[in-house]
Amino acid sequence: MSGPPHIPVLLDEVVEAIAPAPGSLIIDATFGAGGYTRRLLDVGATVHAFDRDPDAISAGQGWTEAEETPPRLVLHPRRFSELVEGLASAGIASVQGVVFDIGVSSMQLDQAARGFAFSSDGPLDMRMSQEGESAADFLNEASEEAIADVLYRYGEERQSRRIARAVVASRPLTTTGQFAHVVRKALGYRPGAPRDPATRSFQAVRIHINGELDELMAGLAAAERLLAPGGRLAVVSFHSLEDRIVKQFLREAAGAMPSGSRHLPMSGAAAAAVFEKPSAAIRAGAAEEARNPRARSATLRWAVRTAAPARTGLAA
Repeated sequence: MSGPPHIPVLLDEVVEAIAPAPGSLIIDATFGAGGYTRRLLDVGATVHAFDRDPDAISAGQGWTEAEETPPRLVLHPRRFSELVEGLASAGIASVQGVVFDIGVSSMQLDQAARGFAFSSDGPLDMRMSQEGESAADFLNEASEEAIADVLYRYGEERQSRRIARAVVASRPLTTTGQFAHVVRKALGYRPGAPRDPATRSFQAVRIHINGELDELMAGLAAAERLLAPGGRLAVVSFHSLEDRIVKQFLREAAGAMPSGSRHLPMSGAAAAAVFEKPSAAIRAGAAEEARNPRARSATLRWAVRTAAPARTGLAA
């Protein structure tokens, strides 16, 4: 690869939040097209990059050819819930920074054959790892109730039952175009509307197929365990469900919410804060939004690790 094929969102803000120094050890938990990794390497950091998508790992292999020994880029074909195990296999117990860019990547969206988007017709797949149950498997085999629950929970789709009935009545579905058509017809979509109603349903099925919210919680817990005192965590999310989890995780980790939540168990009212007070939400400016439309929905939150021991009982 001569360079990242897509523009990384909030790149300057993420690098500022991570504050990499020459020789620092950073995890890029969502390698993708490598935009964050490339900038981190440019400032002299060593990067351990994780991605469950074999296409992303394959594309990054050529980056290591000209690197010095030992390499400053180490690729891990793993989910980011496996950060601890991946670093342990490399003999590493702690790092100075972890960055996440949550959700589907531009590379995946732009490949019709991956089935993540309805902008062009392709197989109804949506699997980040290219393994396991596909979107077609789920939509063609799950009960109407299960489909409605996924659409409501992960897409915040108020008409989830209506769409689920239409999906079951239209089986089998094999392409993204077919699924989008079913959703639009069920909701009475009119071309030219500001937002395609299929967007929420595609998001919901993708999150379900890839276990994205559980994966996010496990990844955040792993980052907490791996970050050295003074280490920095930066998370970019793209919709409210993700951002809600990140915001609550950091607030609780900083001691702002001592009681338990539906995401985390009670950690004890007297527990020491494991992160300093997190940043406020950081969003792209008008200039970045103009050159990169994906940035319009991005939110960055970051925080600095304290010396307190990592919490126990988290979903790692």
